[in-house]
Order: sequence, then C-alpha cells, then structure tokens
Amino acid sequence: MTAVAATASRTLAWTVVVACVGAFAVSTLAPLWFQLRDQRLLLVTSGSMAPAFQAGDAVVIQAIEDPSELRVGQVATFWPPGGDRLVTHRIVDLRSLPVLVPDPATGEMVPRLDEATGAPLERPYIVTQGDANETPDPDATPLSRVRGVVLEVHPGWGEVLGWAHSPTGRWTLLVPPLLALAALELVATVAERRHRPAPRPGREEVLDAYLLE
Repeated sequence: MTAVAATASRTLAWTVVVACVGAFAVSTLAPLWFQLRDQRLLLVTSGSMAPAFQAGDAVVIQAIEDPSELRVGQVATFWPPGGDRLVTHRIVDLRSLPVLVPDPATGEMVPRLDEATGAPLERPYIVTQGDANETPDPDATPLSRVRGVVLEVHPGWGEVLGWAHSPTGRWTLLVPPLLALAALELVATVAERRHRPAPRPGREEVLDAYLLE
C-alpha cells in the first residue's frame, strides 16, 4: 500500500469513527440537555395534532404545578384516565368537577363530601382535543395526570432520535466505528512489523560463528 493510499484509508476510517460516534452522542445528550433545564423531550407517534406537529416530530414540554398556569389553547401532555400512554392534545376547556368515589352500599360513583362543610369536593380538570380530531377526548383529565405543556416543536427530530436508539440505529452507529478502529490497529501493527529493523547478532551468536569456522 502506497503512502497516499494509507493516508486516505486512515482519513476515511477516522471520518467514520467521528461521524458515527458523534451522531450517537448527540442523540443521547439531546434529551439530557432538556432535562437539565427541567424540561422533557417527547417523540410524537401519531398525527392527531396535525398540522401543529405530526408523527416523527419531537416536542419539548415544561411541567406545571398549579392550575393557574393552564390556559385554553395550550397543548398539554397527560396520562389519559385509564390509559398507559402519554397523549399530547390541545386544551379546549378548564373545569372543576366533583371528586367521585364508590358508594359502599351500591358501588356507584358518587361525589366525595367535605367532612367539615358537607359540600362536594372538587378538583381541576382539563378537557382536550387533538387538532386533527373532530370531537373532544371522551374523558376529562385531572390536573394530577398532566405532565406539562408544550413549549417547542422540532420537526423531524422524533424520527431521527427514535431510529438512533433503535437496535438497527445503534448497530449502524456503533459497529462501523469499532470495525474502523480495529482496522486501524491491524494496519498499524502490520506496518510496524514490516519496518522493524532486523535484529543484530549478539555476542554469543558471533562467538558460535567463529567456533564453527
């Protein structure tokens, strides 16, 4: 291999290492950057909020702690009642609804009463709807299940980050750099052996040659 070819091969190998490792590092550090700012980066998996954002985008949410921070028109991320997946929809109404508990005698859901005043206890709820949906979501969501409100939308981030952290993405971003580093080490070892000077005969070898003459 000529010197020019060797240099080109090393440059290509290091380009692969830097590009792949750098891309994986960015995909890992991006969510951590938002967490350090008390925010969260979420990947959008459905088109229920189109055209505001669509599947494959990412949104940044900020946690809320007080009902007064919520406004009609904001986009909130929440755990829907009875659901196990986060939903991000627009707030179309704010309500205070009675806290319901099962009646010991009938099992029906009835309002819980304040022990001091006897008045029904209420708590804040949000009524939500996806921009692409024709009707509001079937159930109002209590504030305790709201994770935050959307601050920013990053088109296409979700698709890229989701791929980078998938098995295929990790294999694509991490295996080629390892192979490139192994190839560089192998080439360096072969070159070192090829250019290593021949060992000079020691004193014992010179004496043996003299005795054999």
